[in-house]
Amino acid sequence: MGVAFGVAVAQSPLAWWWAPVFSTVIFAGSLEFILLGLVLAVAPLTTVALTAVLVNFRHVFYALTFPMHRVHGVGAKLYSTFTLTDSAWALTASPGAQSWSRRRILAVQASFQVAWAGSVTAGALGGTLIPSSVVGLDFALTAFFLVLCIDMCRARRTVGFPLVALGCAVAAGSLLGDAMLVGGMLLYVALLLAHYYFIRKAQPDA
Repeated sequence: MGVAFGVAVAQSPLAWWWAPVFSTVIFAGSLEFILLGLVLAVAPLTTVALTAVLVNFRHVFYALTFPMHRVHGVGAKLYSTFTLTDSAWALTASPGAQSWSRRRILAVQASFQVAWAGSVTAGALGGTLIPSSVVGLDFALTAFFLVLCIDMCRARRTVGFPLVALGCAVAAGSLLGDAMLVGGMLLYVALLLAHYYFIRKAQPDA
């Protein structure tokens, strides 16, 4: 994904060096792909901020089980909070990680950041070598996420939620135009909350 994002930046109107800047300063994986499109579209700051909150809101729940109590020092806590990614949380979600040392936790998070920034930079440098005559790269990222969605549907043996998300995107695009992304995500979240509310209401003892 890092290499793919680097190529996307190199093939955009931005200079290639914006790729390592994004990956180091933002360091938010999928959000970087979305922000690249928002930056190129000169989206309002309110749209950028709301999109960032919606995409990364899951990190609030990561913090509930992340062993932050093992990370001592204000500077270390700030860095650990900044680099709390999906991968870092996945490695520290086990009960055994609750006794890890501060050095080990920070080393894990730093290694992920270095790996991400390095792969993004490599993709950006490699992307500058791709001739401008090559077409279709702008759809390559869309195809990449479609493959991930297909794999998820195969693993969970359901297509209901992806179809609902697609419907939300189409409806928001028809009604909101350039604000489609934020509107579609808000509508999808609202439908998910309603779905789980009615499930729990039907199962009062759950």
